Amino acid sequence: MRNPDAREEQYGGDRRHTCDSDRETKGTLLGVTDLIGSPKSVARAREYVRQRLGAGHPALENVTLLVSELVTNAVIHSDSRNGGRVTLALVDGYDFIHADVADEGSESVPQVSTDMFAEGGRGLFLVEAISSRWGIYTDCAGRTVWFQVGYQRDDIFCCPRQ
Repeated sequence: MRNPDAREEQYGGDRRHTCDSDRETKGTLLGVTDLIGSPKSVARAREYVRQRLGAGHPALENVTLLVSELVTNAVIHSDSRNGGRVTLALVDGYDFIHADVADEGSESVPQVSTDMFAEGGRGLFLVEAISSRWGIYTDCAGRTVWFQVGYQRDDIFCCPRQ
């Protein structure tokens, strides 16, 4: 019998079943926001990251770029498009930023595109290239793509904005 908390999780093409306790991230919750499944939400997600991390955060540019890519994927390719819900969560893990972008899932499975000449499809390629860790998991509520971007803790000279 399958654990009701189990979900299918994918790391760079490798799938396995995990439980919530397998995927624990410790740190400070910077915030969670619900966005409407619309292209306008991509700019809102970028602004949310800038507000939560603060202008001086060493991971700001990379986290902003990757969140932008994942929210774009969610509002274009998932069942959240056309007004559904996309949720963005940010955690400061003390030497990395962890981000979750959750949507309502879809029939297709997100894949990293290796075609550098394609018009689109490079979002997960960037996530794979820039993040220190990333993955995808699906459960009854939808799909979440997450990533972690590392940074040097001593580089921070100000606290995140609340």
